[in-house]
Amino acid sequence: MFDRLRKQLSRLRGFFGTIAEANSPAKTAVLPGSTIIESPDKDVMVAEDTLIGFPAKVILYNDEIHTFDEVIHQLMKAIDCPPSEAEQIAMEVDSRGLASVFEGELDRCLRVSSVLEEIALHTSIES
Repeated sequence: MFDRLRKQLSRLRGFFGTIAEANSPAKTAVLPGSTIIESPDKDVMVAEDTLIGFPAKVILYNDEIHTFDEVIHQLMKAIDCPPSEAEQIAMEVDSRGLASVFEGELDRCLRVSSVLEEIALHTSIES
């Protein structure tokens, strides 16, 4: 799970002013008391404090691989919603090609996206 979160953090590195290449410590602007997350895939550091309070949303994209039942089950797991709500979201994804499935703080969006991607659903996070 943490590997997926780290990969998503790597993809989002352009959003934050507190991110710098690990080889350029002079460019790193990290607040005292911040926790640094290092990505094994790329030499990127992110101050964990930047994830708190940053508004974002998770977009789920349609594919021709997963069944409705698989998507519904994973939505229920990811956003803790009843089957009827998950079914409604799955239908919107099927008809429109995508749907916003969750809005909240970035750290929570990363967790929701990670759960959806456990079964290789395609997601993105937008701010």
